Amino acid sequence: MLGFLNLNKPYNWTSHDCVAKTRKLLRTKKVGHAGTLDPAATGILPIAVGRATRLLQYLPSGKAYKATVRFGIRTTTDDLQGEIINKAAVKDLALETVKTAIPQFEGKIEQIPPKYSAIQVEGKRLYDLARQGKAVEVPSRIVEIFSIEILDWRSGEFPEVDLAIACGGGTYIRAIARDLGEILGTGGTLAALQRTKSSGFTLANSITIEELEAQLKGGTFQLIPPDGVLEHLPKVTLEEISAKRWCQGQRMNTDTEILGNLRIYHEDGRFLGIGESKDNLLIPRMVLEGIN
Repeated sequence: MLGFLNLNKPYNWTSHDCVAKTRKLLRTKKVGHAGTLDPAATGILPIAVGRATRLLQYLPSGKAYKATVRFGIRTTTDDLQGEIINKAAVKDLALETVKTAIPQFEGKIEQIPPKYSAIQVEGKRLYDLARQGKAVEVPSRIVEIFSIEILDWRSGEFPEVDLAIACGGGTYIRAIARDLGEILGTGGTLAALQRTKSSGFTLANSITIEELEAQLKGGTFQLIPPDGVLEHLPKVTLEEISAKRWCQGQRMNTDTEILGNLRIYHEDGRFLGIGESKDNLLIPRMVLEGIN
């Protein structure tokens, strides 16, 4: 088996749970995923099967989310899964006030990840250190937020705002919820999260675990072709002799002006793998299949 699965991760499943279930259903051990989702989050979890796991590093990095921020609450994990640090009603908070703070989160911003996260500090995961009660200074990082749009607003003692967020890789939506609450002086935490786009996959074309099981039972399931989500990379087609040399790991001269990673195809249309154009050379980086 070779290709990708656009999985709609269910609530309260870890990304590892999804991989384990996919291995069992597809009866294959070589399964991986891109872009870990917290158990409480739902939505797109790209799954690679077979040698397509080697292509995960070449998928596009952009992501999009639908997030619900609840104001008036601070938690240890910056979402509702953690212990409440502070809770105070803010029924006077108005949508117009929230709107004035949103632009501060657009563009390239400095972000401090949540203390409960998988980031490593001195070789240890932050969430392990946090559970041990160890005080650790969490290093900040630069992330990019392409856009934030307000979708809905619900007033009350603990008002909520629904946001559509498009961002680059490495962005923590929990941190946005926390920092938005800090800027407004109310406190804030992530109440719900759904990933609607990730690594070239969209929610509209995703399938649930239940749908995967039904398709397998009915004999209709098909993996997404390995190059189906790599269209952001330029395409190069090689004639038979050059294709054979490339698949054997040989570097060859190239006159292409395109630099960086490329999709490599045989002249008959077969996707051969990923190459890199550098210093007037076409270098094999990931050969998907050989040519006899």
